Amino acid sequence: MNKKWTILQDTIVTGGILGVCLAVSLGIRNVFHTMDLIPTIFVLAVFLISLLTEGFYYGIFSALFSVMAVNYAFTFPLFALNFSFEDNLVSGCIMLTVTICTCALTRKIKHQELFRAETEKERMRANLLRAVSHDLRTPLTTIYGSSSALIENHEILTEAQKLKMIHGIRADAEWLMRMVENLLSVTRLGDGDVHLYKTPIVLEELIDSVLIAFHKHYPGQEVTLALPDEMVLVPMDPLLIQQVLINLLENAVRHAKGMTRLSLRVSVTESRALFEVIDNGCGIDQPKILKLFEDGFGVESFSGDKKENTAGIGLSVCATVIRAHGGNIQAVNNKDGGATFSFTLNLEDSDHE
Repeated sequence: MNKKWTILQDTIVTGGILGVCLAVSLGIRNVFHTMDLIPTIFVLAVFLISLLTEGFYYGIFSALFSVMAVNYAFTFPLFALNFSFEDNLVSGCIMLTVTICTCALTRKIKHQELFRAETEKERMRANLLRAVSHDLRTPLTTIYGSSSALIENHEILTEAQKLKMIHGIRADAEWLMRMVENLLSVTRLGDGDVHLYKTPIVLEELIDSVLIAFHKHYPGQEVTLALPDEMVLVPMDPLLIQQVLINLLENAVRHAKGMTRLSLRVSVTESRALFEVIDNGCGIDQPKILKLFEDGFGVESFSGDKKENTAGIGLSVCATVIRAHGGNIQAVNNKDGGATFSFTLNLEDSDHE
């Protein structure tokens, strides 16, 4: 399907450029009564076609067509093919040379871009493996140790001790589940063949789902809401955007040391929706603000709290999801303390999802 669409697109581009070129050349010939610039116009058309289409075929066809068109309609005697003049042969050779050089250069650039993208994906996978091997070791060790103690010493342990171990196992298992969900999102969106399927989602329903999921893990943490009064529909992949908001809220709870107030605010303009997660905690170390969304693997906790380190996968997921939606994400320190994580989503769906 993609190949057929590419062929159709290249055919339309070739026909459109040649049609415009012919129309402009005829206008110059009829209005200004000169044909000196017409070969240059066709050379430009050949260059553009070679640059914008795949392979060599469309460029070579446009070069041959241009030579025939110039010879037939814009060279005396008019409306007659005559290849006896050296100028015609030289023009044909020039157009073919332009075509071949442009197509070869375009193909080389595309191969370099593909190689660079593959290199970046491999670097991402390597960083991901390093982060996973480091960060999964602690909860797995805790789960193994606690379960082994329950099996080997269940007779001598008190009920309170058993219950504490079980709660610890469940907490570590929940952490691992969230980590796996984040990893799946990273690998899914890191694949260039993935397409987002956006659906217009009612803003209030999205926020309700986010808060229900968030309060399952942090039932005692209140979140202050500020939403538009009118009903708003935002095109998105709801599961991914829900995960972004949950990650940002959980990051605030885990890292914003001294936080007493957590807010989720959404404002809407004519073309965009702005989501903001605001806390009044310790803020973000200034040198780390610019690097928060750069890959994010294997970095320390982004806040001033040094007691808890993470792989930063949650923030990487947030940045990847928002960029895949065509939006922007950023983090800033508040003037009165704390930090604000914000991202934007377009209210009108785009064609290049």
